Amino acid sequence: MGTNLGRLLLRVTVGSIFIEHGTQKLFGWFGGHGPSGTGQFFESLGLRPGRRNAIVAGIAEAGGGAFLVLGLATPAAASAVGSVMVTALRTAIWRDEIKVGTGGYELLLLANAVAIADSGPGPLSLDGLLGWERRGARWAAAALGGALAGSALAIAAGRQHAEASASGQRSEAETTAVTS
Repeated sequence: MGTNLGRLLLRVTVGSIFIEHGTQKLFGWFGGHGPSGTGQFFESLGLRPGRRNAIVAGIAEAGGGAFLVLGLATPAAASAVGSVMVTALRTAIWRDEIKVGTGGYELLLLANAVAIADSGPGPLSLDGLLGWERRGARWAAAALGGALAGSALAIAAGRQHAEASASGQRSEAETTAVTS
């Protein structure tokens, strides 16, 4: 029972942190700045359009965090929250190089999410109750790979949007909004 209780405690703690961070971005709760304020910060990091990226990051954190707490679709939840942490590390913490002593919090949360995918949610989870539990090195690698891919897409989309804005081109979403 000790191992199962430990996995439950880890999932609930890590998931709750992500729920808090996600709702800060989505609703401005817990001292957050909501989509507009977070969006301005994201714009300064090159994650454009900032408001949209703030909403996507908030959904990934709040939704992924809730799924971690419940132990539901655990590897996918770990990947969702992990992608936000990888993006934070790459854009805000380690912009040009990895520095010792910086990025501890984000790196710790990323490592915990991947560790949860590796160990599995345990029987005290919806995955466990439904017989859906997936765990092990392959699932941890898939969660980390998904996190890296999600981060790469967010950063690439921000660069593409910035380049299009600089050249006076409209994004597909902006064109659709203007013609609708």
